Amino acid sequence: MTNNSVSSTARVLGAGLRALLVLTLVCGVLYPLAVTGVAQALFHDKANGSEIKDGGGRVVGSSLIGQRYDLPLKDGEESPAPDLKWFQPRPSNGLGSNSVNTQYSLILSGATNRSGDNKELVQWVTDAKAAVVKDNSTPTYKVKPADVPADAVTSSGSGLDPDISPAYAELQVHRVAEKNNLDVKEVEDLVADHTTGRLLGFMGEPRVNVLELNTALRNLTRG
Repeated sequence: MTNNSVSSTARVLGAGLRALLVLTLVCGVLYPLAVTGVAQALFHDKANGSEIKDGGGRVVGSSLIGQRYDLPLKDGEESPAPDLKWFQPRPSNGLGSNSVNTQYSLILSGATNRSGDNKELVQWVTDAKAAVVKDNSTPTYKVKPADVPADAVTSSGSGLDPDISPAYAELQVHRVAEKNNLDVKEVEDLVADHTTGRLLGFMGEPRVNVLELNTALRNLTRG
């Protein structure tokens, strides 16, 4: 190999190395830092996972992913019973369990993928409606089957829906008030304060974030 060839090869390698270093610096360091900085400055909450914190500043979950509120699983039970002190989310096998707002374990995501006339699905909905009526009826407040909204007995497409309808939240008010020794009006006001309306007044549906509502309920019961 001649000296000219060696020199030419060295120049090509040097140019390639310089390009690699520049691209690494720009694309691997400067650009991610810039994007992270803009996200933290303009969208701090979303950039950090839309975290929800309790009254003590402890992170208890994300407003984007639902959680279950169940009692500890007892011997002989196939699935834990709901902890009726708390507002309950939509039914789903995909939600992590977090009855005390200190731990969160995501199981899976997905819907049942069954048709509306599937016998097993129909039975699930029938059983779920009966359970909602039973669990939410109190000595002074009786739930009628016709009052049970669809989201109380069906899961969302992802199975991770963090929200319920205002109708389902209101249906649970009397039971939550009784279990926590609170005034019904106090709990109704709590639901109203955590009800989000349609985006721009016409997009989507009114909703209540269950984790945010239960976190506020916990702060209230702790005084």
